[in-house]
Amino acid sequence: MNNDLKPDERLPTEPEDFSLVLGGPLFQLWQRSHMAGDGLQLLHRRVIVLATIAWLPLLVLSVVEGHAWGSSVALPFVRDIEVHARLLLAMPLLIFAELTVHQRFRSVVRQFIDRGLVPPAGRARFDAAIAAAMRLRNSITAEVAMLAFVYVVGVAYIWRTQVAVDASSWYGVALDGKLQPSLAGWWLGCVSLPVFQFLLLRWYFRLFIWARFLWQVARIELTLIPTHPDRCGGLGFLAAVGHALSPVFVAQGVMLAGVIANKIFYTGAKLPEFKMHIAALVVITLLALLGPLFAFAPVLAGVRRTGLREYGTLAQGYVRSFDHKWLRGGAPPDEPLIGSADIQSLADLNNSFEVVTSMRFAPITFQAILQLAVMTVLPFAPLLLTMFSAEELLTELVKTLF
Repeated sequence: MNNDLKPDERLPTEPEDFSLVLGGPLFQLWQRSHMAGDGLQLLHRRVIVLATIAWLPLLVLSVVEGHAWGSSVALPFVRDIEVHARLLLAMPLLIFAELTVHQRFRSVVRQFIDRGLVPPAGRARFDAAIAAAMRLRNSITAEVAMLAFVYVVGVAYIWRTQVAVDASSWYGVALDGKLQPSLAGWWLGCVSLPVFQFLLLRWYFRLFIWARFLWQVARIELTLIPTHPDRCGGLGFLAAVGHALSPVFVAQGVMLAGVIANKIFYTGAKLPEFKMHIAALVVITLLALLGPLFAFAPVLAGVRRTGLREYGTLAQGYVRSFDHKWLRGGAPPDEPLIGSADIQSLADLNNSFEVVTSMRFAPITFQAILQLAVMTVLPFAPLLLTMFSAEELLTELVKTLF
Protein backbone atom coordinates (compact mmCIF):
# COMPACT_ATOMS: atom_id res chain seq x y z
CA MET A 1 0.00 0.00 0.00
CA ASN A 2 1.18 3.49 -0.87
CA ASN A 3 1.31 5.44 2.38
CA ASP A 4 1.69 8.74 0.49
CA LEU A 5 -1.94 8.62 -0.55
CA LYS A 6 -4.65 10.41 1.39
CA PRO A 7 -6.77 8.16 3.64
CA ASP A 8 -9.70 8.08 1.22
CA GLU A 9 -7.42 7.25 -1.73
CA ARG A 10 -5.58 4.28 -0.29
CA LEU A 11 -6.47 0.93 -1.75
CA PRO A 12 -8.19 -1.27 0.85
CA THR A 13 -7.12 -4.80 1.60
CA GLU A 14 -9.99 -5.72 3.92
CA PRO A 15 -13.75 -5.94 3.16
CA GLU A 16 -14.55 -3.48 5.96
CA ASP A 17 -12.64 -0.85 3.93
CA PHE A 18 -15.15 -1.16 1.08
CA SER A 19 -17.26 1.94 0.51
CA LEU A 20 -18.86 3.29 -2.64
CA VAL A 21 -19.06 6.84 -1.25
CA LEU A 22 -16.01 7.52 0.97
CA GLY A 23 -13.80 8.82 -1.79
CA GLY A 24 -13.46 10.95 -4.86
CA PRO A 25 -12.97 14.70 -5.35
CA LEU A 26 -16.43 15.66 -4.07
CA PHE A 27 -15.96 13.73 -0.84
CA GLN A 28 -12.58 15.40 -0.33
CA LEU A 29 -14.19 18.80 -0.92
CA TRP A 30 -16.84 18.05 1.68
CA GLN A 31 -14.20 17.00 4.20
CA ARG A 32 -12.02 20.06 3.63
CA SER A 33 -15.01 22.38 3.91
CA HIS A 34 -16.09 20.64 7.14
CA MET A 35 -19.33 19.34 5.65
CA ALA A 36 -18.49 15.67 6.19
CA GLY A 37 -16.55 13.56 8.65
CA ASP A 38 -14.62 10.38 7.99
CA GLY A 39 -17.86 8.39 8.23
CA LEU A 40 -20.11 10.86 6.37
CA GLN A 41 -21.25 12.59 9.53
CA LEU A 42 -22.67 16.14 9.37
CA LEU A 43 -25.40 15.12 6.95
CA HIS A 44 -27.53 18.14 7.89
CA ARG A 45 -24.72 20.53 6.93
CA ARG A 46 -24.48 19.14 3.41
CA VAL A 47 -28.24 19.31 2.95
CA ILE A 48 -28.47 22.90 4.20
CA VAL A 49 -25.43 24.18 2.29
CA LEU A 50 -26.43 22.60 -1.02
CA ALA A 51 -30.02 23.81 -0.67
CA THR A 52 -28.68 27.29 0.09
CA ILE A 53 -26.47 27.26 -3.00
CA ALA A 54 -28.96 25.64 -5.36
CA TRP A 55 -32.39 26.91 -4.22
CA LEU A 56 -32.11 30.15 -2.22
CA PRO A 57 -30.51 32.29 -5.00
CA LEU A 58 -33.37 31.26 -7.29
CA LEU A 59 -35.88 32.68 -4.83
CA VAL A 60 -33.90 35.91 -4.39
CA LEU A 61 -33.39 36.49 -8.12
CA SER A 62 -37.04 35.67 -8.85
CA VAL A 63 -38.13 38.26 -6.30
CA VAL A 64 -35.78 40.83 -7.82
CA GLU A 65 -37.12 40.16 -11.33
CA GLY A 66 -40.74 40.11 -10.16
CA HIS A 67 -41.26 36.47 -11.11
CA ALA A 68 -41.53 34.93 -7.65
CA TRP A 69 -45.35 35.02 -7.52
CA GLY A 70 -48.24 36.80 -9.15
CA SER A 71 -49.31 36.88 -12.78
CA SER A 72 -46.26 38.40 -14.47
CA VAL A 73 -45.43 34.97 -15.89
CA ALA A 74 -47.46 31.82 -16.45
CA LEU A 75 -45.23 29.86 -14.07
CA PRO A 76 -43.96 31.89 -11.09
CA PHE A 77 -41.21 30.52 -8.87
CA VAL A 78 -43.35 29.66 -5.82
CA ARG A 79 -45.65 27.53 -8.00
CA ASP A 80 -42.91 25.64 -9.81
CA ILE A 81 -43.43 22.14 -8.44
CA GLU A 82 -40.54 20.68 -10.40
CA VAL A 83 -37.80 22.93 -9.03
CA HIS A 84 -38.95 22.55 -5.43
CA ALA A 85 -39.29 18.77 -5.78
CA ARG A 86 -35.88 18.51 -7.40
CA LEU A 87 -33.88 20.78 -5.08
CA LEU A 88 -35.73 20.45 -1.76
CA LEU A 89 -36.78 16.79 -1.88
CA ALA A 90 -34.82 14.78 -4.44
CA MET A 91 -31.41 16.36 -3.78
CA PRO A 92 -31.52 15.76 0.02
CA LEU A 93 -32.53 12.15 -0.71
CA LEU A 94 -29.44 11.70 -2.90
CA ILE A 95 -27.26 13.05 -0.09
CA PHE A 96 -28.98 10.92 2.55
CA ALA A 97 -28.49 7.81 0.40
CA GLU A 98 -24.72 8.15 0.77
CA LEU A 99 -24.96 7.41 4.47
CA THR A 100 -27.30 4.42 4.08
CA VAL A 101 -25.22 2.93 1.25
CA HIS A 102 -21.97 3.42 3.15
CA GLN A 103 -23.31 1.60 6.21
CA ARG A 104 -25.15 -1.22 4.41
CA PHE A 105 -22.77 -2.05 1.57
CA ARG A 106 -19.75 -2.37 3.83
CA SER A 107 -21.62 -4.99 5.86
CA VAL A 108 -22.78 -6.79 2.70
CA VAL A 109 -19.27 -7.09 1.26
CA ARG A 110 -17.96 -8.28 4.63
CA GLN A 111 -20.39 -11.22 4.52
CA PHE A 112 -18.54 -12.77 1.60
CA ILE A 113 -15.72 -13.43 4.08
CA ASP A 114 -17.74 -13.99 7.24
CA ARG A 115 -19.86 -16.67 5.55
CA GLY A 116 -16.81 -18.42 4.12
CA LEU A 117 -17.96 -17.87 0.54
CA VAL A 118 -14.50 -16.78 -0.61
CA PRO A 119 -12.03 -19.67 -0.30
CA PRO A 120 -8.39 -18.97 0.68
CA ALA A 121 -7.34 -19.53 -2.93
CA GLY A 122 -9.69 -16.79 -4.12
CA ARG A 123 -8.95 -14.20 -1.43
CA ALA A 124 -6.32 -12.39 -3.52
CA ARG A 125 -8.77 -11.95 -6.40
CA PHE A 126 -11.46 -10.77 -3.98
CA ASP A 127 -9.13 -8.14 -2.50
CA ALA A 128 -8.13 -7.10 -6.02
CA ALA A 129 -11.81 -6.58 -6.92
CA ILE A 130 -12.22 -4.32 -3.88
CA ALA A 131 -9.09 -2.35 -4.77
CA ALA A 132 -10.26 -1.92 -8.38
CA ALA A 133 -13.63 -0.64 -7.18
CA MET A 134 -11.97 1.88 -4.88
CA ARG A 135 -9.70 3.12 -7.66
CA LEU A 136 -12.75 3.90 -9.79
CA ARG A 137 -14.50 5.51 -6.83
CA ASN A 138 -11.52 7.83 -6.27
CA SER A 139 -11.11 8.72 -9.95
CA ILE A 140 -10.70 12.44 -10.56
CA THR A 141 -11.03 11.90 -14.32
CA ALA A 142 -14.42 10.23 -13.90
CA GLU A 143 -15.92 13.05 -11.85
CA VAL A 144 -14.53 15.73 -14.18
CA ALA A 145 -16.03 13.86 -17.15
CA MET A 146 -19.39 13.65 -15.37
CA LEU A 147 -19.33 17.38 -14.66
CA ALA A 148 -18.57 18.11 -18.31
CA PHE A 149 -21.39 15.82 -19.41
CA VAL A 150 -23.82 17.60 -17.09
CA TYR A 151 -23.09 21.01 -18.64
CA VAL A 152 -22.83 19.91 -22.27
CA VAL A 153 -25.72 17.43 -22.40
CA GLY A 154 -27.77 17.72 -19.21
CA VAL A 155 -28.24 21.49 -19.20
CA ALA A 156 -27.41 22.80 -22.68
CA TYR A 157 -29.52 20.20 -24.48
CA ILE A 158 -31.88 18.10 -22.33
CA TRP A 159 -33.12 20.81 -19.99
CA ARG A 160 -33.28 23.74 -22.44
CA THR A 161 -34.96 21.74 -25.24
CA GLN A 162 -36.70 18.73 -23.68
CA VAL A 163 -37.66 19.41 -20.05
CA ALA A 164 -38.34 23.13 -19.72
CA VAL A 165 -42.03 24.03 -19.74
CA ASP A 166 -43.21 25.52 -23.05
CA ALA A 167 -44.62 28.64 -21.38
CA SER A 168 -43.36 31.89 -19.88
CA SER A 169 -41.83 31.10 -16.51
CA TRP A 170 -39.66 32.56 -13.79
CA TYR A 171 -36.56 31.00 -15.39
CA GLY A 172 -37.19 32.15 -18.95
CA VAL A 173 -39.30 31.95 -22.06
CA ALA A 174 -39.28 29.15 -24.63
CA LEU A 175 -38.79 30.50 -28.17
CA ASP A 176 -38.77 28.15 -31.14
CA GLY A 177 -38.41 25.16 -28.80
CA LYS A 178 -35.38 26.58 -26.99
CA LEU A 179 -35.28 28.26 -23.61
CA GLN A 180 -34.19 31.90 -23.29
CA PRO A 181 -33.19 32.15 -19.59
CA SER A 182 -33.86 35.00 -17.17
CA LEU A 183 -31.30 35.92 -14.47
CA ALA A 184 -32.77 33.28 -12.19
CA GLY A 185 -32.77 30.92 -15.16
CA TRP A 186 -29.05 31.45 -15.69
CA TRP A 187 -28.39 30.54 -12.05
CA LEU A 188 -30.64 27.51 -12.44
CA GLY A 189 -28.80 26.39 -15.57
CA CYS A 190 -25.28 27.23 -14.46
CA VAL A 191 -25.42 26.19 -10.79
CA SER A 192 -28.59 24.58 -9.45
CA LEU A 193 -29.28 22.00 -12.17
CA PRO A 194 -25.60 21.02 -12.62
CA VAL A 195 -25.28 20.40 -8.87
CA PHE A 196 -28.33 18.15 -8.84
CA GLN A 197 -27.53 16.36 -12.09
CA PHE A 198 -23.93 15.79 -11.03
CA LEU A 199 -25.08 14.19 -7.77
CA LEU A 200 -27.49 11.95 -9.68
CA LEU A 201 -24.95 11.02 -12.37
CA ARG A 202 -22.41 10.30 -9.63
CA TRP A 203 -24.84 7.75 -8.23
CA TYR A 204 -25.18 6.09 -11.63
CA PHE A 205 -21.40 5.83 -11.76
CA ARG A 206 -21.32 4.23 -8.33
CA LEU A 207 -23.94 1.72 -9.42
CA PHE A 208 -21.63 0.87 -12.31
CA ILE A 209 -18.77 0.37 -9.84
CA TRP A 210 -20.97 -1.96 -7.79
CA ALA A 211 -22.02 -3.92 -10.88
CA ARG A 212 -18.40 -4.30 -11.98
CA PHE A 213 -17.39 -5.46 -8.49
CA LEU A 214 -20.13 -8.12 -8.45
CA TRP A 215 -19.11 -9.32 -11.92
CA GLN A 216 -15.50 -9.73 -10.77
CA VAL A 217 -16.53 -11.55 -7.59
CA ALA A 218 -18.77 -13.87 -9.61
CA ARG A 219 -15.69 -14.98 -11.56
CA ILE A 220 -14.12 -16.28 -8.34
CA GLU A 221 -14.77 -19.93 -7.50
CA LEU A 222 -16.99 -19.22 -4.50
CA THR A 223 -17.87 -21.84 -1.90
CA LEU A 224 -21.64 -22.02 -2.36
CA ILE A 225 -23.89 -24.61 -0.75
CA PRO A 226 -26.88 -25.83 -2.81
CA THR A 227 -28.97 -26.63 0.29
CA HIS A 228 -28.63 -23.19 1.84
CA PRO A 229 -32.12 -22.13 3.00
CA ASP A 230 -31.93 -18.80 1.13
CA ARG A 231 -32.11 -20.88 -2.09
CA CYS A 232 -29.23 -18.86 -3.52
CA GLY A 233 -26.33 -20.97 -2.30
CA GLY A 234 -25.72 -18.48 0.52
CA LEU A 235 -25.82 -15.28 -1.59
CA GLY A 236 -29.30 -14.23 -0.47
CA PHE A 237 -27.87 -11.38 1.60
CA LEU A 238 -27.15 -9.46 -1.62
CA ALA A 239 -30.87 -8.74 -2.04
CA ALA A 240 -30.64 -6.39 0.95
CA VAL A 241 -28.80 -3.71 -1.05
CA GLY A 242 -32.13 -2.52 -2.45
CA HIS A 243 -33.15 -1.02 0.91
CA ALA A 244 -29.95 1.02 1.08
CA LEU A 245 -30.37 2.38 -2.46
CA SER A 246 -34.08 3.12 -2.16
CA PRO A 247 -33.52 6.87 -1.47
CA VAL A 248 -31.76 7.16 -4.85
CA PHE A 249 -34.66 5.63 -6.72
CA VAL A 250 -37.26 7.59 -4.76
CA ALA A 251 -35.31 10.74 -5.71
CA GLN A 252 -35.58 9.79 -9.38
CA GLY A 253 -39.32 9.32 -8.96
CA VAL A 254 -39.65 12.69 -7.22
CA MET A 255 -37.71 14.38 -10.02
CA LEU A 256 -39.88 12.91 -12.80
CA ALA A 257 -43.07 13.52 -10.81
CA GLY A 258 -42.14 17.20 -10.55
CA VAL A 259 -41.58 17.45 -14.30
CA ILE A 260 -44.92 15.76 -15.01
CA ALA A 261 -46.74 17.94 -12.48
CA ASN A 262 -45.58 21.10 -14.25
CA LYS A 263 -46.64 19.68 -17.62
CA ILE A 264 -50.09 18.86 -16.21
CA PHE A 265 -50.74 22.16 -14.44
CA TYR A 266 -49.20 24.58 -16.92
CA THR A 267 -49.40 23.01 -20.38
CA GLY A 268 -52.67 21.07 -20.13
CA ALA A 269 -51.14 17.60 -20.27
CA LYS A 270 -52.85 14.58 -18.69
CA LEU A 271 -51.27 12.01 -16.40
CA PRO A 272 -52.02 9.00 -18.69
CA GLU A 273 -49.83 10.62 -21.36
CA PHE A 274 -46.81 9.86 -19.17
CA LYS A 275 -47.54 6.22 -18.33
CA MET A 276 -44.73 5.03 -20.58
CA HIS A 277 -42.29 7.43 -18.91
CA ILE A 278 -43.24 6.09 -15.48
CA ALA A 279 -43.07 2.48 -16.66
CA ALA A 280 -39.66 3.12 -18.23
CA LEU A 281 -38.40 4.60 -14.96
CA VAL A 282 -39.52 1.49 -13.04
CA VAL A 283 -37.88 -0.84 -15.56
CA ILE A 284 -34.62 1.13 -15.58
CA THR A 285 -34.60 1.19 -11.78
CA LEU A 286 -35.10 -2.56 -11.53
CA LEU A 287 -32.42 -3.24 -14.12
CA ALA A 288 -29.95 -0.87 -12.46
CA LEU A 289 -30.28 -2.52 -9.06
CA LEU A 290 -31.18 -6.13 -9.82
CA GLY A 291 -29.45 -6.58 -13.17
CA PRO A 292 -25.91 -6.81 -11.70
CA LEU A 293 -27.03 -9.65 -9.43
CA PHE A 294 -27.52 -11.83 -12.50
CA ALA A 295 -23.73 -11.95 -12.75
CA PHE A 296 -24.06 -14.89 -10.38
CA ALA A 297 -26.60 -16.72 -12.59
CA PRO A 298 -24.06 -19.04 -14.30
CA VAL A 299 -22.46 -19.82 -10.93
CA LEU A 300 -25.78 -20.59 -9.23
CA ALA A 301 -26.93 -22.65 -12.21
CA GLY A 302 -23.77 -24.74 -11.92
CA VAL A 303 -24.22 -25.13 -8.15
CA ARG A 304 -27.80 -26.29 -8.72
CA ARG A 305 -26.76 -28.87 -11.31
CA THR A 306 -24.04 -30.19 -9.04
CA GLY A 307 -26.42 -30.24 -6.08
CA LEU A 308 -29.10 -32.13 -7.99
CA ARG A 309 -26.54 -34.71 -9.10
CA GLU A 310 -24.92 -35.18 -5.69
CA TYR A 311 -28.06 -35.06 -3.59
CA GLY A 312 -29.86 -37.19 -6.16
CA THR A 313 -27.16 -39.85 -5.78
CA LEU A 314 -27.34 -39.57 -1.98
CA ALA A 315 -31.13 -39.80 -2.04
CA GLN A 316 -31.05 -42.79 -4.36
CA GLY A 317 -28.78 -44.71 -2.01
CA TYR A 318 -30.79 -43.79 1.07
CA VAL A 319 -34.25 -44.60 -0.31
CA ARG A 320 -32.93 -47.91 -1.67
CA SER A 321 -31.70 -48.81 1.82
CA PHE A 322 -34.96 -47.58 3.34
CA ASP A 323 -36.99 -49.65 0.89
CA HIS A 324 -34.92 -52.74 1.56
CA LYS A 325 -35.12 -52.33 5.33
CA TRP A 326 -38.79 -51.46 5.84
CA LEU A 327 -40.54 -52.88 2.78
CA ARG A 328 -38.46 -55.93 1.90
CA GLY A 329 -38.07 -57.41 5.33
CA GLY A 330 -34.59 -56.16 6.13
CA ALA A 331 -35.47 -54.53 9.47
CA PRO A 332 -34.75 -56.46 12.71
CA PRO A 333 -37.95 -57.96 14.20
CA ASP A 334 -37.59 -55.99 17.44
CA GLU A 335 -37.19 -52.55 15.73
CA PRO A 336 -40.56 -50.78 15.34
CA LEU A 337 -41.24 -48.46 12.40
CA ILE A 338 -43.11 -45.98 14.59
CA GLY A 339 -40.61 -43.65 16.21
CA SER A 340 -37.77 -44.76 13.97
CA ALA A 341 -35.20 -42.09 13.10
CA ASP A 342 -35.22 -43.43 9.53
CA ILE A 343 -38.57 -41.71 8.86
CA GLN A 344 -37.29 -38.32 10.01
CA SER A 345 -34.07 -38.75 8.04
CA LEU A 346 -36.09 -39.51 4.92
CA ALA A 347 -38.15 -36.34 5.46
CA ASP A 348 -35.01 -34.27 6.06
CA LEU A 349 -33.45 -35.61 2.88
CA ASN A 350 -36.61 -34.80 0.95
CA ASN A 351 -36.56 -31.21 2.28
CA SER A 352 -32.92 -30.78 1.30
CA PHE A 353 -33.59 -32.04 -2.21
CA GLU A 354 -36.54 -29.63 -2.55
CA VAL A 355 -34.29 -26.71 -1.53
CA VAL A 356 -31.81 -27.65 -4.25
CA THR A 357 -34.60 -28.05 -6.82
CA SER A 358 -36.03 -24.60 -6.01
CA MET A 359 -32.71 -22.71 -6.15
CA ARG A 360 -32.93 -19.31 -7.84
CA PHE A 361 -30.50 -18.20 -10.52
CA ALA A 362 -29.95 -14.80 -8.88
CA PRO A 363 -30.16 -13.51 -5.29
CA ILE A 364 -33.42 -11.73 -6.05
CA THR A 365 -36.81 -12.15 -4.40
CA PHE A 366 -40.24 -11.15 -5.63
CA GLN A 367 -40.68 -9.14 -2.44
CA ALA A 368 -37.55 -7.09 -3.21
CA ILE A 369 -38.78 -6.42 -6.75
CA LEU A 370 -42.21 -5.36 -5.51
CA GLN A 371 -40.81 -3.09 -2.79
CA LEU A 372 -38.44 -1.38 -5.22
CA ALA A 373 -41.19 -0.84 -7.80
CA VAL A 374 -43.54 0.60 -5.18
CA MET A 375 -40.85 2.95 -3.83
CA THR A 376 -40.13 4.19 -7.36
CA VAL A 377 -43.75 4.97 -8.26
CA LEU A 378 -44.77 6.29 -4.84
CA PRO A 379 -43.91 9.95 -5.71
CA PHE A 380 -46.46 9.79 -8.54
CA ALA A 381 -49.36 8.95 -6.22
CA PRO A 382 -50.36 12.60 -5.57
CA LEU A 383 -50.65 13.14 -9.32
CA LEU A 384 -53.57 10.71 -9.42
CA LEU A 385 -55.65 13.50 -7.88
CA THR A 386 -55.23 15.50 -11.10
CA MET A 387 -57.38 12.95 -12.93
CA PHE A 388 -60.47 13.82 -10.90
CA SER A 389 -62.24 17.05 -10.04
CA ALA A 390 -62.82 18.07 -6.43
CA GLU A 391 -66.53 17.31 -6.87
CA GLU A 392 -65.81 13.79 -8.15
CA LEU A 393 -63.42 13.11 -5.29
CA LEU A 394 -65.93 14.32 -2.72
CA THR A 395 -68.69 12.21 -4.29
CA GLU A 396 -66.54 9.07 -4.25
CA LEU A 397 -65.53 9.76 -0.66
CA VAL A 398 -69.16 10.08 0.42
CA LYS A 399 -70.04 6.83 -1.39
CA THR A 400 -67.18 5.06 0.36
CA LEU A 401 -68.19 6.29 3.81
CA PHE A 402 -71.93 5.82 3.44
